[in-house]
Amino acid sequence: QVQLVESGGGLVQAGDSLRLSCAASGRTFSSYTMGWFRQAPGKERQFVASITWSGGTTYYADSVLGRFSISRDNAKNTVYLQMNRLKPEDTAVYYCAAAYMIWPLRLGTQVNYWGQGTQVTVSS
Repeated sequence: QVQLVESGGGLVQAGDSLRLSCAASGRTFSSYTMGWFRQAPGKERQFVASITWSGGTTYYADSVLGRFSISRDNAKNTVYLQMNRLKPEDTAVYYCAAAYMIWPLRLGTQVNYWGQGTQVTVSS
């Protein structure tokens, strides 16, 4: 069992940066591929970024490539999403996700555990 708790969301202006954190419980955190998804109002949840259990490989949606960066600290059971040059279209609820020993993680159907989500709002 893995529990995920996101933090770091908020209201920012276009061009600003924000860092999301996801704290995980459970002793097998390092066995999980971790990822971030987001869901805007009236839209389906979409993939944002994922990272292997070792942290050695990352994968990004085209819409955030070059602006967002995912990382993890297995000693702290935490995964991060650094978001730079934010745009209004990045506005969404961001969800942390854990998938057991799956790569690449890019579909919601691959996810074993979800966090409760954190709101990110980017004003123009």
